[in-house]
Amino acid sequence: MLHDDLWTANRDLAHACLAHPFVRGLADGSLPRAAFACYVAQDAFFLQAFFRAYALAAAKCKRAEEAECFHRFMGGVLDELKVHKSYSAGWGIDLSRVEPLAATRAYTDFLLRTAWHADAGQTAAAMAPCMRLYAFLGCELAKTPTPDNPYDEWITNYSSAEFDALAGEVESLLDRVATDGPGVRDAYRYAMRCELDFFSAPLEVET
Repeated sequence: MLHDDLWTANRDLAHACLAHPFVRGLADGSLPRAAFACYVAQDAFFLQAFFRAYALAAAKCKRAEEAECFHRFMGGVLDELKVHKSYSAGWGIDLSRVEPLAATRAYTDFLLRTAWHADAGQTAAAMAPCMRLYAFLGCELAKTPTPDNPYDEWITNYSSAEFDALAGEVESLLDRVATDGPGVRDAYRYAMRCELDFFSAPLEVET
């Protein structure tokens, strides 16, 4: 399957994310509170662009059932934004005043540029890595729980069967709407590189 080939080709970046200091800090609870607050705010900004990219991809679908899938994924983004609102309340984060960092802007500009100018298949290739990567990270971190970890909610959310199923649905749609080729492969890998930069940015601000 195409999604399997793409994930396998980019496992180096997935493991680089797993070994990243930000993710290790989530795993053992040592991540500075300010860095996590910055990340949540940036991720909320990112998810709004993710929502719009899904909408643009849906508009380009030739089949109603494919457009319906993108529409359903938009609902998944709204659910994830609700989780971020929960974080913001508990961590004192003001999501109404988010200024995107350079890494965030690079990622969202890439997603929206792809959604505007490419077909639904390439857009799906640009969006699938985020879902599968977070499911992968959540499941890996859940294997070695840390007592009283302040980031347990994050790990629980992304290691859940429900999130894994949603990632699988996105990959299934990718298989249906995308044709293997340089554009699709480049979009997938660039998105994975953006994810790595996205984890670095909050630590650079904290430093």
